[in-house]
Amino acid sequence: MPPPSGRSVPLPAPLAVRLVRAEERARWQQTLAQHHYLRGSRMVGEALWYVATAGDEWLALLAWAAAALKCRPRDVWIGWTPPLQWRRLRFVVNNVRFCLLPPARPNLASHVLAHNLRRLSADWERAYGHPVLLAETFVDPTRFRGTCYRAAGWQCLGVTRGFAKQNTRYVAHGQPKSVWVRPLRRGAVAALTAPFPPRCAGPREDVPMLDVNRLPLAGAGGLLDLLQRVPDPRHRRGVRHPVRTVVAVAICAAVAGARSFTAIAQWAQGLSAEALRRLGATRRTPPSEPTIRRVLQAVDADALDAQLGPWLLQVAGRPGAALSVDGKTLRGGHGRGQPAPHLLSAILHQDAVVVAQAAVPATTNEIPTLPALLQPLPLVGTVVTADALHTQAETARFLVDDKHADYVFTVKDNQPTLRDDIAALGLTAFPPSGHDA
Repeated sequence: MPPPSGRSVPLPAPLAVRLVRAEERARWQQTLAQHHYLRGSRMVGEALWYVATAGDEWLALLAWAAAALKCRPRDVWIGWTPPLQWRRLRFVVNNVRFCLLPPARPNLASHVLAHNLRRLSADWERAYGHPVLLAETFVDPTRFRGTCYRAAGWQCLGVTRGFAKQNTRYVAHGQPKSVWVRPLRRGAVAALTAPFPPRCAGPREDVPMLDVNRLPLAGAGGLLDLLQRVPDPRHRRGVRHPVRTVVAVAICAAVAGARSFTAIAQWAQGLSAEALRRLGATRRTPPSEPTIRRVLQAVDADALDAQLGPWLLQVAGRPGAALSVDGKTLRGGHGRGQPAPHLLSAILHQDAVVVAQAAVPATTNEIPTLPALLQPLPLVGTVVTADALHTQAETARFLVDDKHADYVFTVKDNQPTLRDDIAALGLTAFPPSGHDA
């Protein structure tokens, strides 16, 4: 029974927006064809489908796909040049379908959009390996005014010229659409126009990465200066990219979150011409995945790591920065009669960047490896954290006297006397300390 005139239908349960499950795809398409004036939704390439629900009731359908290849109002608003637009287009996503299902409910459309946008970039990164920074959509002004988009914080940039892409050419259809956009995070437009592409954090959204655009690359103390002395392991014939450029691209991609040769190459494809020049490239195209793989497998990794770690700590660290020392055994790394390698790493807390790494000999443990790991690093004013295994008097003396750092160690049952001494103090709060205390 429909509600009395002028009264809205309350939601039977809290609003939720989620991805459509595989077994619901047919129902989603049928419902869209029944209620949306454009009928079905056939999308090619990267795409996600959503449904807004309240309990078991479906309230709205949404679909997102790759951005429009060309859109002058959007490209002018962002400030894209054609080459940069082509490299960064994958960070823009298009709301190709949005359908509210009956009965009508006031303000539901803007609430659904807001819920969807809060999770869109994380879902896209889990599905396709990269975030999205800007949402766009096209509204037919002869049918709609875009009120729900405006209420959800979208901005109208103008209208299109009324062309549609058919195969390899554009054909006039005489139906201009209004262009609406909404940034999905603070600084989205700056990230879309920056020389270096946005970070690629992977499946964990809570892991921060360094902003490569702020790293010193050229000049004394810059990354290229650091890599100037890296020998080129390749034959000179056929070399297209200097070895320092290939290694610099790999380092910057890794700092931005890339964790494989393929991810490094994909990140490099998003580099602008300015970024390539800053990395010492002599060509307008970045090094390919095979080139990156061959170079990184051939260079002296230990020598490069010894140079790179202190540099990263210097440029990424800050007064009072926290450095975590943690050991891990490589899963699946054991061989015939050989145990799996055990690595001890030093990692910047805030940026999740590894600045030093050393193998722990099979004949000992992490305790004597820690001083050798941290000895080359500038640690003045740094706070070093480690687990209970490293709660040792000599380790504490090394950090304070030799490296002029501070430490936070854990005390567990493996040191019962020290734990009892701490418990006997009867502390109700953690005591601050310092070199002069």
